[in-house]
Amino acid sequence: MNDKIIREVVILGGGTAGWMTAALLVKMLGKSINITLVESERIGTVGVGEATIPPILNYNQALGLDEQDFLRETKGTIKLGIQFEDWFRRGESYMHAFGSIGKNFPFCDFHHFWKRSRERGDDSSLWDYSLNYQAAKQNKFGHLAQIPGTSLPGISYAYHFDAGLYAQYLRRYAESKGVKRIEGTVSEVDVKPDNGFIDSLVLEGGQRVGGDLYVDCSGMAALLIEKKLGTGYEDWSHWLPCDRALAVPSAAVKPIIPYTRSIAHEAGWQWRIPLQHRTGNGMVYSSRHWSDDQARDALLASLDAEPLDEPREIRFRTGRRRKQWNKNVVSIGLSSGFLEPLESTSIHLVQSAAIRLVKSFPHAGVCPAEVAEFNRQSRVELERIRDFIILHYKANQRRDSDFWRECERMDIPATLGDKIELFRKTGKMFRDYDDLFTEVAWQQVMIGQGIIPEDHHTIADSLSEAQLADLMSSLRTLIGGTVQKLPDHEAFLPGKPGK
Repeated sequence: MNDKIIREVVILGGGTAGWMTAALLVKMLGKSINITLVESERIGTVGVGEATIPPILNYNQALGLDEQDFLRETKGTIKLGIQFEDWFRRGESYMHAFGSIGKNFPFCDFHHFWKRSRERGDDSSLWDYSLNYQAAKQNKFGHLAQIPGTSLPGISYAYHFDAGLYAQYLRRYAESKGVKRIEGTVSEVDVKPDNGFIDSLVLEGGQRVGGDLYVDCSGMAALLIEKKLGTGYEDWSHWLPCDRALAVPSAAVKPIIPYTRSIAHEAGWQWRIPLQHRTGNGMVYSSRHWSDDQARDALLASLDAEPLDEPREIRFRTGRRRKQWNKNVVSIGLSSGFLEPLESTSIHLVQSAAIRLVKSFPHAGVCPAEVAEFNRQSRVELERIRDFIILHYKANQRRDSDFWRECERMDIPATLGDKIELFRKTGKMFRDYDDLFTEVAWQQVMIGQGIIPEDHHTIADSLSEAQLADLMSSLRTLIGGTVQKLPDHEAFLPGKPGK
């Protein structure tokens, strides 16, 4: 172990990744370390990550952010889930709704009771028992920890927000707590000859910025983790064939819906994210199946309001850096790898990496065992998310394009194949310890993509047919009544300052 105490942390790159990392580090470790962030206003950011998942609430709460102030400053809205349209078959849709579904019994998830009820002629949808789904489709939202008068969980939610405004918001927060920002572009990186660790960043003009630990938030350029240290990249494009995206904002549309839309197209998919002041749109596609002009035409033709700018192209290669932490460099954000934003995990991966760095902070020097464990956790987390995204592509019954036919035929990781087979045969779903997504999330995507279990758990047979019918009817009535009492989504959003 290097016995040098780490006091100086240098973050290269701003944007969402840089300022999320800086804000958390200064909040949690600001009394022990000094943090310098180097960024250049001349270098743009990808900035398409406008949708999040529920753990973002934990991050904001850890910083002590006021929710209404945060929503006001970032033009944010509420997100209750992601609606997938035309993914399984054209004309069909389902939602990955956050939160719980129905009522779980000990050792047996609710969808087994729903499956048994369906076998007896019940034509209800699984989403009839999702409070989040029903609220989302009726544009309702309010803070609700539990369904009143019951022990059933209430609403689980996340946010849509302007990623650029969020970065600015966190910059003000971080700088107010002591983070030093340096405007500049890196022209050279010096390393120590004895161990290959980064020694200093040399900026245009000659200024040197030195530190003990470096966080690479330089985006896809990966200036430290790859261009300087040559860490290597594990390519996943044989499982996730899309390699380009076009992003364009459009005018806001009323009502502002509290969910993300993911709309499958002939050679990829389109996102639609509602903010207070505009709608975020993008087309993720495979350049082997669509030209850039075809993707651009499809995107612009499918907007529901006038575009506010020209579409911006983003090229990417799905996969991960072979080590997220190498020597004295930790890569966070796009420098560590790329997974398309199908399940809104981009900002979450920044959050989880920043939290992991806080938990594993190398106070007394870089420890190889700690680095190895950090990298193991990062790898497993990304592989679990990768499998979840692959599931959407693999389990399709679209026959209208080469793209979808190839996705249906492709080989998949054994970890995903085993999970699909178990669910198809038995309806059972076991969440891995390191899996970001819950059993309910997996169940919704499996069922939504046409993987209907052939059997149900025997515990679901413990109810008589009358008891089962009463359970299902009571839950539908309870959820419907609860949603009716919720305020409209837009009524929750901040209005004038001071609300």
